[in-house]
Amino acid sequence: MLVCVLGGEQVSHLVEKFQEYSGWRNAVMQALDRYQAWIADAGLGDVSSDQRITQLHERLRDDKLSIAFVAEFSRGKSELINAIFFADYGQRILPSSAGRTTMCPTELLYDETFPPCIRLLPIETRAEAMSTSDFKQQNNVWTVLPLDIQSGEGMLEAFKQVSLTKRVSVEDAKRYGLFDEEDPDAALEIDGQGLVEVSQWRHAIINFPHPLLKQGLVIVDTPGLNAIGTEPELTLNLIPNAHAVLFILAADTGVTKSDIDVWRNHIGGGPGRLVVLNKIDSMWDELRTAAEVEQQIDQQVAIVAQTLGVAEQQVYPVSAQKGLVGKINRDAPLLAKSRVLKLEAALSQQLLPTKQDIIRSQMASDVQELTRAKQALLASRNRNVVEQLVELKSLRGKNQNIIEHMMKRIDLERKEFDASLIKLQSTRSVFAKLSSDVYTHLGMGILKQEIQKARDGMAKSMFSKGFLESVRDFFSQARANLVASDKKIVEISDMMTVMYRKFSAEHGLALTSPMPFSLQKYRDDLDKIENVFQRQFGPAALVTTRKPVLMQKFFESIASRVKQSFLQANRDVEAWFKVVMAPLDAQIREHKMQLKQRQKSIEKIHDATDSLEEKIEAFEQMQADLDVQLAALQAQEDILMGAIMAEMATLKAAA
Repeated sequence: MLVCVLGGEQVSHLVEKFQEYSGWRNAVMQALDRYQAWIADAGLGDVSSDQRITQLHERLRDDKLSIAFVAEFSRGKSELINAIFFADYGQRILPSSAGRTTMCPTELLYDETFPPCIRLLPIETRAEAMSTSDFKQQNNVWTVLPLDIQSGEGMLEAFKQVSLTKRVSVEDAKRYGLFDEEDPDAALEIDGQGLVEVSQWRHAIINFPHPLLKQGLVIVDTPGLNAIGTEPELTLNLIPNAHAVLFILAADTGVTKSDIDVWRNHIGGGPGRLVVLNKIDSMWDELRTAAEVEQQIDQQVAIVAQTLGVAEQQVYPVSAQKGLVGKINRDAPLLAKSRVLKLEAALSQQLLPTKQDIIRSQMASDVQELTRAKQALLASRNRNVVEQLVELKSLRGKNQNIIEHMMKRIDLERKEFDASLIKLQSTRSVFAKLSSDVYTHLGMGILKQEIQKARDGMAKSMFSKGFLESVRDFFSQARANLVASDKKIVEISDMMTVMYRKFSAEHGLALTSPMPFSLQKYRDDLDKIENVFQRQFGPAALVTTRKPVLMQKFFESIASRVKQSFLQANRDVEAWFKVVMAPLDAQIREHKMQLKQRQKSIEKIHDATDSLEEKIEAFEQMQADLDVQLAALQAQEDILMGAIMAEMATLKAAA
């Protein structure tokens, strides 16, 4: 029976911080539910606010924390994952032994829509013009193996799938982009039968209901540094998008040339990028004093830091194997000596607060904007009540002629407002036209055409220069399309700003500026994707080698990444189109209702003069109720903002 103990001394600092982060996220979702329920009860809800609150919920629910482990083979990468995340199971979960144990990129995560299983993408898919991300949408392509989470041995056996290899012809290996005949060492890869050993699988996804994975942790295990250059999914997606990257070296080998290349080209410095110097137990020597061993480790740390150009504080010496043994056997001195807990503390201190700050700032801005819209709506209602009170009080002692005159004035005001609404229809037509123009450049159809154009250009060229020109043209056109769409969005925003001001001035509506929107972040994303390609296939790389097959594979992944970016841009634009008109529509509905109420009030007083004082009292009560409601709205925002801005340690203390 496999048991995970998450309590007492077994809970590491990292696990504890993940639990606190999950608790913070759940507290914010609960506060968001209460905020939405109060808005609905107060009669302030509408489609726009419901949609935005749903988006906030989805952002929290889909919030993932990704940690990528990058290393050459035999650096103890899988053992480190076992030591940090799976020691509570009392045994190794990921296979760990001499030589290569991870042959394909492996993601450990939890998706409740799938049963516990291992999904494996056959290596043959590398011959097709699709990226791993594209294949993730096609369940039928994957080989799925059930995962018996009750059996530790069974899980270990299942996980060994990621280490399986197969032998294929040189021609097939070239089609997969896994054999470069211009490499001077290529001949060494061919066996006596003329076959080349490759991984059996292209990608593995382990769906495993571990407590941390259920809380949104995603662990990315990479298959060695050589795969960084051959598997585009790692270079373009998994590693750049990871919130933390642990670059693992071995204390007994130090920093190799391939280590330096990967660090500089694919990882580099910055937040969440840590260097792990593993296997320090190889330096433990009973013939040396503890101080001498410590000095030797410090020297190795200094050399690694200098070679990679990072601060010594960014290099963490550990013994993953001893840390795992220390945790399983509850050997506190051995665990402390392994220094694994120091690495866990660094991860929790760097990864989680940074991630929380990003989510926190995004949510705080959206909530404040939501509240401002509701405050404007309440202010509009309050102003209408005040106007009606002034009108009603002015009727005291007036004759029927004055009341009839006021009825005509309200009727005239209503007709003027209806005329403005007719003019608004022309604005809506322009809005629809400009919206269509946005999709002319941003739509997925035009992007697919550009991708096909780039593919055709690559197919016609047999030289690296032609390949590169096709890719450059693709990026240039994609960037131009984003710029053109952004210009149309600016036109729409300017038009809506004028319309907001016009209705506010002519009819006293409480409208602030339209919600801002820009495609700049997608242009930045495009720049990042292009930079990755240029680093991989820059002029220096092309001087020494020509890799048309590999370049094509990279382009397919690039195209997939750009498609994902454009798809998200389309979703965001569509959501903005719905939201940008919503405040104006809400204020128009509110104003029409208020005009109707005013007209009914005067008509009733026209028919029964003795009800005037009752009406005045009723409106005075409405005014008081609106003041209470406005204060309650502010209180609800304060509660929600308090949950968003709460620190994780505060939540733990309050629990």
